[in-house]
Amino acid sequence: MARWDALVDAALASLAARRLLFNTRLISLTPPLAPSETFAGPEPWDRDTVEVQIDRNSLQQWLAANGVVSSQEDEVNGKLVLFSGNDYMCLSSHPAVREAAVKAAQEYGMGPRGSSLICGYTTYHKLVEESLAELQKKEDCLLCPTGFSANTAVMTALGSISSLLSAGRKPAEDERIAIFSDALNHASTIDGIRLVERQQEAVAFVYRHRDMSHLDSLLSSCSLERKVVVTDSIFSMDGDFALLPELVKLRRKYGFLLVVDDAHGTLVCGENGGGVPELFGCENNIDICLGSLSKGVGCQGGFIACSTPWKRLILSRGRSFIFSTSLPVPVVASVNAAIYVSKKEIWRRSTIWEHVRYFASLTKLEITSPIIVIVVGSEEAAVSAHRHLLRSGFLVQPIRPPVVPPNSSRLRITLSAAHSSDDIKRLVDALTPWLPINHADQQSYATTSRL
Repeated sequence: MARWDALVDAALASLAARRLLFNTRLISLTPPLAPSETFAGPEPWDRDTVEVQIDRNSLQQWLAANGVVSSQEDEVNGKLVLFSGNDYMCLSSHPAVREAAVKAAQEYGMGPRGSSLICGYTTYHKLVEESLAELQKKEDCLLCPTGFSANTAVMTALGSISSLLSAGRKPAEDERIAIFSDALNHASTIDGIRLVERQQEAVAFVYRHRDMSHLDSLLSSCSLERKVVVTDSIFSMDGDFALLPELVKLRRKYGFLLVVDDAHGTLVCGENGGGVPELFGCENNIDICLGSLSKGVGCQGGFIACSTPWKRLILSRGRSFIFSTSLPVPVVASVNAAIYVSKKEIWRRSTIWEHVRYFASLTKLEITSPIIVIVVGSEEAAVSAHRHLLRSGFLVQPIRPPVVPPNSSRLRITLSAAHSSDDIKRLVDALTPWLPINHADQQSYATTSRL
């Protein structure tokens, strides 16, 4: 990857020459203590993450058919088991996470309010960045307000290389960056790509979902020298994995920069919670790994794990990072505690994967992740299934266009460490009319690019 290292160094030199190379200024706070107690198995507070009480008016609106609520619907209890959340590890309710947030708020309030480049970067932020860099086996890390802002910051920083190296003019066509994006990448990646395309800094190429032959063909026929491949690690609306080993092989062949959004894999996958890259043993072959702190971590925010030069470029040119207020100190303290707990309570991760295998054994579906998708086709079918599950005591939201292509509306189910085997068995029983064996059109839908 010497080519990309040289490009980043040249971009940083250009910024330095213009006095536009930014850095954070550390606000010193007393570092938090490690949580005092962890647990060997589920505790009552874990159920708080999957048992929800729905507002009665909202429940009646969901259940209403053609705007009319029957007397039968009026009797439905609003207490539901949640199978639509992203808190896979159920760390959001952990006492150590709560206590860390409370203690930080008592000592510092919300902390310095400003962007990380002005006054919002503290000892807490630095500590979490170091923990995440270690987890991802990267040299450095940058905390962002959200996972969305992390993705758009990376894309805009990538595009800026073309402009910085074109000496004050719009990049010529052969100077632009070629970004190859999986057809089902997350909206935040797509929006970032659209932005740099609009700035005439990059050209987008969309390859068919997980189709390595198509990607290979696009790469071989592209004359642009600066190539980037970006993919989700686990696709949020389909639950399948990116083919990282195959992408690594193509990276060796073409020398492209490999960017992976591990939003749904962080803490959930891999022996140590290092995510999908750790699961496939290819951390060292991924150049930039992004993630979310609101899913497996159970808190809020996003991160970019990368080399130090890339971090300096992103914090100098990633607009969604530069112009956003940093995460509040209590939130960062809770993230720090959640990461610590995840290393101690490894039963959480193993429980998730036991649930995945159990769900697969009950349904005979080929399930590979805690995100399980049952495609039912029409919007009407998805809403009908959603109402049926509500009556059965489960909250499983229907996913409809434009989030997914027409005629591929689906039920998106997520499994967590706090679910019980009984929860899963009862859910599968309620799902029976929509499982593939009873629903012939379950997979008859087209994969359409979101870009």
